[in-house]
Amino acid sequence: MKKILFLFPVLALVSCYNAEHNCKDFKNGKFKFEFEVNGVKKVTFFERKDSIEIETFEGKTDTATIRWVSDCEYILQKKHPKNMAEEKAISMKILTTAKDSYTFEFGMVGSEEKQRGTVHKVD
Repeated sequence: MKKILFLFPVLALVSCYNAEHNCKDFKNGKFKFEFEVNGVKKVTFFERKDSIEIETFEGKTDTATIRWVSDCEYILQKKHPKNMAEEKAISMKILTTAKDSYTFEFGMVGSEEKQRGTVHKVD
């Protein structure tokens, strides 16, 4: 019984923990996103300036517009899509932030399927 009484305040404190959300710190800057495709590590670099994002991936550069929905959510839309898949907007949501990185969730607008990743600020 004493163990249960001790455990209750600890659980109450843990449940009150809020993830850090300093999203404004990541609206502008240079970033790196690393991910794996079929066991192969890939890296994309991008620079974000208010409503524009310029991405470089495997030697190719592309530009997208950004529409901020809130401080932690935005919609990416390619400016020069090369196929129908690139014409679809991508919803991005910053879930947590740290000093030089953030964890985010993304997926096609209107789709329930979401993926997660971590971006690191390089500048």
